Amino acid sequence: MSRLVARTEEVISAELERVRELLLDYRYGRSRILPPEYFSDYRVEQNEPGEGALISYRLQAGGRQRSYRIHVEEPATGRAIVERDTRSSFVMTWTLTPSEGGDRTLVVLESSWEGAIGIGGFFERIFAPRALRRIQGDVLERLRMAVEEGVT
Repeated sequence: MSRLVARTEEVISAELERVRELLLDYRYGRSRILPPEYFSDYRVEQNEPGEGALISYRLQAGGRQRSYRIHVEEPATGRAIVERDTRSSFVMTWTLTPSEGGDRTLVVLESSWEGAIGIGGFFERIFAPRALRRIQGDVLERLRMAVEEGVT
């Protein structure tokens, strides 16, 4: 198996804390930035302070559908949010970097997972990262619009 990675980034005209606040708002903010053509059955299972959130959703991409149950980790730096699927090797990491003046934030969204082997793995390595980058781009664009329009 090989580790597959899809990485996308977007500069958002807002302070890091404002972007982070929306990303960590799993009840309302997060559901607003997930494109409905890809994400369905979004549910917050747990959202207790200090314990990390537990969310679930169904992702539709490339004619396939897969369920995820995601545990959220917040590293101490405050600049990263790590979301791990409890049922697979899938990990999504949001990295936030403020600009020098602090009025803009670079958001990097990276997803990684252990790819399949064989002929299925061959096609997965070719098509899955590309499809996921397209979805990530849509998510980041929706995040940018929500934050810049003041929707929190």
